[in-house]
Amino acid sequence: MSPKIIGLDRLKRKLKQFPEAVQREIRQAMEQSADEIVNMMKSLVAVESGALRDSIGWTWGDRPRYSQAVAAVKSGDGNMVITIYAGNERVGYAHLVEFGSSPHINAGKFAGSKHPGTSAQPYFFVSFRALRRRAKGRVTRAVNKAAKRMASGG
Repeated sequence: MSPKIIGLDRLKRKLKQFPEAVQREIRQAMEQSADEIVNMMKSLVAVESGALRDSIGWTWGDRPRYSQAVAAVKSGDGNMVITIYAGNERVGYAHLVEFGSSPHINAGKFAGSKHPGTSAQPYFFVSFRALRRRAKGRVTRAVNKAAKRMASGG
């Protein structure tokens, strides 16, 4: 006969609730980090008309149509993905601001004319690299916080 384990039912109930609690904490931490990264990007981007700055954002899952996704933040199991993007149907030049362009001969409306090229004005990857460690730490703390709360009966 095996010995009876006191509190086993309560432990099983807590373990069932654990993934949901952890997921809520992680989602909140990921959203906070995405907001922080987007705000830094918007503060660093070169502003002429403001259209590029206004097109920077984040979303759960895949990027919006016509945008250029340059960073995706995933949870450890890959179920939760936040995509940080720039650009939209009117702003298709986000990558040219970030990386610049080399001198070239224009086509289209100004065919044959020379374009002198543009220098890079980084805003996207600089922000992502500067804040990714903070974001990772925030998610780790969220997991630990949820685990402690579940262990204490919360």
